[in-house]
Amino acid sequence: MTPRIEAVLSRLGGLHPKRIDTVDSSTLQLDRIERLLAALGNPQDRLPPVIHVAGTNGKGSTVATLRACIEAAGFCVHVYTSPHLVRFNERIRVAGALIEDDSLADLLEECERINAGAPITFFEVATTAAFLAFARTAADFALLEVGLGGRNDTTNVVRCPAVTAITPVSLDHQSFLGDTVAAIAGEKAGILKPGVPAVIGPQQDDAAAVIAARAAEIGAPLYRWQSEWRCDPSATGMRFGGQRWNLDLPLPSLAGAHQIANAGTAIACLERLPGFSPPPGALAVGLRHIDWPARLQRLRRGPLVRMLPAGWELWLDGGHNPAAGAVLGEAAMGWRDAPLDLIVGMLNTKDAAGFLAPLAPYARHLHAVTIPGEENPHPAGEIASAARTIGIAAREAASVAEALRDIIGGGAPGRVLICGSLHLAGVVLAENG
Repeated sequence: MTPRIEAVLSRLGGLHPKRIDTVDSSTLQLDRIERLLAALGNPQDRLPPVIHVAGTNGKGSTVATLRACIEAAGFCVHVYTSPHLVRFNERIRVAGALIEDDSLADLLEECERINAGAPITFFEVATTAAFLAFARTAADFALLEVGLGGRNDTTNVVRCPAVTAITPVSLDHQSFLGDTVAAIAGEKAGILKPGVPAVIGPQQDDAAAVIAARAAEIGAPLYRWQSEWRCDPSATGMRFGGQRWNLDLPLPSLAGAHQIANAGTAIACLERLPGFSPPPGALAVGLRHIDWPARLQRLRRGPLVRMLPAGWELWLDGGHNPAAGAVLGEAAMGWRDAPLDLIVGMLNTKDAAGFLAPLAPYARHLHAVTIPGEENPHPAGEIASAARTIGIAAREAASVAEALRDIIGGGAPGRVLICGSLHLAGVVLAENG
């Protein structure tokens, strides 16, 4: 990033609240961003057809799959996601390209100037900047990933999306969204809109019931996994079956069996998207070229990889809640051909033992790190202690590199999985080039 954009981001980070207040606070309302958007001419009302995606796990992968398939079909798409891994610009793709530093700085400064010092959060400013960018540049579609929850998320100011989607709902951000899966599902279901198709990924029964009740209340037609659509493994990849499309497709390029459901959710959204008619073979091309780092990603080059002797593998994942741990546990179940060592860093708001429990049967050892530069890290000692309580041998390490050196010096070649936080994943990707 240029010095100018670094200065703008630093200034906004200092001027606007960084923390989300409690559920009862106005911080989780939309009045501030609606005021700023109105002063800027309501750019959120001038976007191309929007697919709006909420969920606890898989929403980012679903958005990445949507982007890959839409672009492979020859269409142009805007994308807004969060958080970023290395550069803030990753959050905003304008007509297919990451927003440039100068354009981003111009937009953030414009929002800052129009806001004129009124109360607002950094995320609200960032979302407003994305809407401005999207409204001022032509594209065929726009993809919006919910940041937190759904009902009061900044992206929910878009009143008439073309399609909404909810990926699997599980426990996360309980202090903001509620202590039960049902309560959290209620927040996610806040993105549903009257008459707008709602594509629903795999859900626990209590989440599915809450989503269905909200859809019935407002008149949102549901398009549910294993009901109105399904996506299953096949001998040659996977097969999607919906109300209009029946497709034999390759597996998505993202690793993990769970990505079949995420890819199916994306395809189900495209099946319901007005104006989207992909040429033959386009969806298959898109599925083979999904770009979404730190989601069960094998690192194949860079300084950290070069540290490893022949025969070792290095993997990276940003999942951080018990449901994400379960997904990693499923992957580890298929990795029994070699020992698995974990390098784990987490935020102090996360359930370390709950995340690690599904990995406990497969992990040879765990090295805990405190995420460098993070405002609210889980201390390495507490992560190691949590690991020991569920039967994983664990110790602390001063850094990822130190942990790697310790691991490769202590046994036969195996796999190393760095996991526990998107914040740690960003640090790793930056350090690894």
